Amino acid sequence: MAVIQVTEDNFDEVVMKSKKPVLLDFYADWCGPCKMMSPIVEQIAEKYADAYVVGKVNVDEQPGLALRYQVMSIPMLVTMNLGMFAGKSIGVVSEAEVLDLLYKASQLRDQRVES
Repeated sequence: MAVIQVTEDNFDEVVMKSKKPVLLDFYADWCGPCKMMSPIVEQIAEKYADAYVVGKVNVDEQPGLALRYQVMSIPMLVTMNLGMFAGKSIGVVSEAEVLDLLYKASQLRDQRVES
């Protein structure tokens, strides 16, 4: 599955109702570091399509979502599980660091499901 462009219109369906942990990449087209993160985010979306939902949020086009998640710097990655915030990372990070964020979101998901 490819990266999903997340907007205010599809946010609830893509993120809040997801049965899988979600990775959101808050970015802007003019942002150099965001362009550096993009291939990593896309690769994770392809490699782990069965395990995770991966979306991108353009902060210029979706200021309401950027405000909702208090995006002050980009790129900012947010992980969600069961419709709840699970973690975040700001700036350029490695694929391993992104996968660690997703793994932690998965663990939180498992704990909540078991409770």
